[in-house]
Amino acid sequence: MSLRKEHELHGRRFGRNLGVGLTLAAFIVIVFSLTIVKVSRGDFQMVPNTQVQN
Repeated sequence: MSLRKEHELHGRRFGRNLGVGLTLAAFIVIVFSLTIVKVSRGDFQMVPNTQVQN
């Protein structure tokens, strides 16, 4: 019993999913890189909480 040929819809869906996955991965890399650069430059400062809560 042989497997049937894959339908062309699956090929298109795989291509779309691959594109979305690569775009998401690129976005994560950009955000992570910007975070590392900002922290390593010393620009990162915690804002002091000066508000008094009643």
